[in-house]
Amino acid sequence: MKLGMVGLGRMGANMAERLRRGGHEVIGYDRNPAVSDVESLPKLVEALTAPRVVWVMVPAGDPTEQTINELADLLQPGDLIVDGGNSNFRDSIRRGAELEKRGLLFMDAGTSGGVWGLENGYCLMVGGSDQAFHRVEPALRTLAPEDGYAHVGPVGARHFTKMVHNGIEYAMLQAYAEGFEILNASQFQIDLHRVASLWNHGSVVRSWLLELAESALAKDPGLAGVRGYVEDSGEGRWTVIEAISESVPAPAIAASLFARFASRQEDSFAMKVIAALRNEFGGHAVRTQ
Repeated sequence: MKLGMVGLGRMGANMAERLRRGGHEVIGYDRNPAVSDVESLPKLVEALTAPRVVWVMVPAGDPTEQTINELADLLQPGDLIVDGGNSNFRDSIRRGAELEKRGLLFMDAGTSGGVWGLENGYCLMVGGSDQAFHRVEPALRTLAPEDGYAHVGPVGARHFTKMVHNGIEYAMLQAYAEGFEILNASQFQIDLHRVASLWNHGSVVRSWLLELAESALAKDPGLAGVRGYVEDSGEGRWTVIEAISESVPAPAIAASLFARFASRQEDSFAMKVIAALRNEFGGHAVRTQ
């Protein structure tokens, strides 16, 4: 099939390349002219044949909002916009309703697989109408490994499913991180890389994430070149917010989110308060450096 790809960063460029390898014709646009096939969104739309399919892979928030709004003014009824970024599912529901009034189809199609997706394929969670899903399914089949894509529901369902997926990812990362820190702090001189490799052979905690830990520890056994500062991209926060909204207990995911906040503090004021209080009630020593 023929489609446009807007946003040719790490994910978008690799997805476009995988589609091309699968025999699809992809016309890419990015603000960086060095990687673009066309010079503007109007030129991209002009190069596509109706009914058009345009896949958007730009950062969530204003960049996605602006891109979809501009495309909506350029496209014709029956054309399809796919948002493959990590937008909030409530924004996707709103955008779908707005585009429907203009006769445009809309899908939210999440991707999991990171930079390895080019070779291994992407896990794709797709939300939208049956009509939109069947229109884009040839591309989904190429992008995903076997059994690696699914139509999970109406518009918004994909971004909701991907949000929860990433919340789970937060908790899994935190569990591995805490386990390796305990090993590293022990009285034993444990080879962390060897343990990661061992656990990947028959252990109940084996996973692709653990394979990546094994790879990272092989390159830098003590992770001396890595600062313990971790960002969050939004989905973890949104998962916790939805858990609160639905009165669903999610302590592991919530704790993993707050641990990321703690990683950004050079010197935690909360820990200063605890140290001061322990000194006040128990005479426990306070470190000044």
